[in-house]
Amino acid sequence: MVHSANARAQGEAPISLSKTVQQSLGDRVLFIDGEAIVLDKPAGLPVDEPRAGGESVAGLADELKFGFHRSPAPVHRLDRDTSGCLLLARNPKSRAAFAQSFESGKVEKFYLAVVDGEIGGEGLIDLPLVKISSAEEGWRMVPDEGGKSARTNWRALTVAAGRTLVEFRPETGRTHQIRAHARYGLDAPIIGDPIYGTGGDGMLLHAFRLVVPREKKAAIDVTAPLPERFGDWGNAF
Repeated sequence: MVHSANARAQGEAPISLSKTVQQSLGDRVLFIDGEAIVLDKPAGLPVDEPRAGGESVAGLADELKFGFHRSPAPVHRLDRDTSGCLLLARNPKSRAAFAQSFESGKVEKFYLAVVDGEIGGEGLIDLPLVKISSAEEGWRMVPDEGGKSARTNWRALTVAAGRTLVEFRPETGRTHQIRAHARYGLDAPIIGDPIYGTGGDGMLLHAFRLVVPREKKAAIDVTAPLPERFGDWGNAF
């Protein structure tokens, strides 16, 4: 299971999309103006085109022109199996400005996840991460003092049946950061995570809210509703 999941993460296997994923991206727009689009990305759809081929946000970006000559371009990345707020820039100038805001840590990102285990309270996970790989298991991120700095704020929201709904607010943007920090920092992997947990029908990690400051306009502040795969956890929140 871990091996096949990592193979997918590296784009080595074709992707089979559900009907929900195949829904027109134009119907999933949460925010739009002349500079930006915020899309409620469905789980199962990668942001960039996989090496093995298949649909992606970048490959379907023509659906999001809305009268503009250019297709919008993703400014940041969400894992294939993570749903929620994804920012796209509608022109090169805004893309450069948004990218700078991400790099400087000015963008606020809020995620909701259901983890395996009952935890309480809140805190900061300060755990550097490094990428490792093997022929048997593919690649993953693991803690390493010599790795890249990775910091994630977390807050437990609701506990039920041996699981916890947690809000994560990453300060940095490392690959798989929240997933690895849940596993190694909280010892509570995200439910459905095929790499850091036990897998399942769907990973319960959602980019719930995105706040992007702008110099001459009001900040973009958008939330994406919890998808159906979260079940009753949506009511808890």
